[in-house]
Amino acid sequence: MARITMAQGAGGEAMQDLIHDLIIANLAGGQENIEVPLDALDDSAVIDDIVFTTDAHTVKPIFFPGGDIGSLSVAGTVNDVSVMGARPLALSLAMVIEEGLDRDDLSRILRSVGETSRAAGVPVVTGDTKVVEHGALDKIITTTSGIGRRSPYLDDNIDVIREYRPFEKRWMVDSNLAYDDVLIFTGSIGDHGVALLSFREGYEFETKLTSDVACLNSMIQAALKVGGITCMKDATRGGVANTVNEWSSKSGVGIILREDDIPLKAPVKAACGMLGIDPLEIGNEGKAVIGVVPEMAEEVLKALRGTPEGKNAAIVGTASRDIRGVVLETTIGGRRIVEPPIADPVPRIC
Repeated sequence: MARITMAQGAGGEAMQDLIHDLIIANLAGGQENIEVPLDALDDSAVIDDIVFTTDAHTVKPIFFPGGDIGSLSVAGTVNDVSVMGARPLALSLAMVIEEGLDRDDLSRILRSVGETSRAAGVPVVTGDTKVVEHGALDKIITTTSGIGRRSPYLDDNIDVIREYRPFEKRWMVDSNLAYDDVLIFTGSIGDHGVALLSFREGYEFETKLTSDVACLNSMIQAALKVGGITCMKDATRGGVANTVNEWSSKSGVGIILREDDIPLKAPVKAACGMLGIDPLEIGNEGKAVIGVVPEMAEEVLKALRGTPEGKNAAIVGTASRDIRGVVLETTIGGRRIVEPPIADPVPRIC
């Protein structure tokens, strides 16, 4: 009898197989009138111009350098709504709590939820609470859902794209990338996964690493206001490698990334080298990948760098006719294929 494994919840190819074989096969029917339906497998669905998404969180440990399961829950959902080209409006929060969880820990988590949601301007307006017997789960699982409306800048953003090439889509979906579009990473990659792994396993590196968990809605609105953005995605489970492979597959274009241009902190690079982990495959919780028409790339980059969340943004690659799939131009002058990860090399980071 086949059983579910950890790999099937980690955001890579194993999870994609599970989604297609079981979830899409059983749930995708009857969505013909939904603008961005379930089987599009974007970060959110779109129904009557309302963007809707949901996320469950099982991070271990529940408190980590730079954040906790509360801030993570809010940021993950706010970001999934935002990268579709929407302005997030409100959240729900459901908690399944293990009997015996310290009441002070629960208070700390909820305080973090409140502070993060208020700072983002996206309040928690409804929710649910359940308690299960000790040992039935690991401390607490949270589920956040979010709704948003079309950004007031999205139509103008699309008009800017149409100054340079045909563009028929109404939302920032994965299939929008086109040849010659420029790829921007909004900051250094791998921070969240490596910070959590080093804290959880007791590894010591040259400096203390902290998670990048952050709500990106303000940064994204600033970039949309400039215009020319074709697609966006927050590179969570499966990391950047999973994100760009999804774009390549859904859009039917090749992607070239330049290793020298990818923002990567020295401690993260050292940790990945020591542990044999590809930083492109590590999940992030406060970074997005953005596709932009080439004519607007520098202006969008400037707008991103003018925000706290995007101050280290960098242009890292292009969509290319010369290749299929995703290729990394390495520091030493070679090229290697960037495959979608089978599973996340750092499990339970979100």
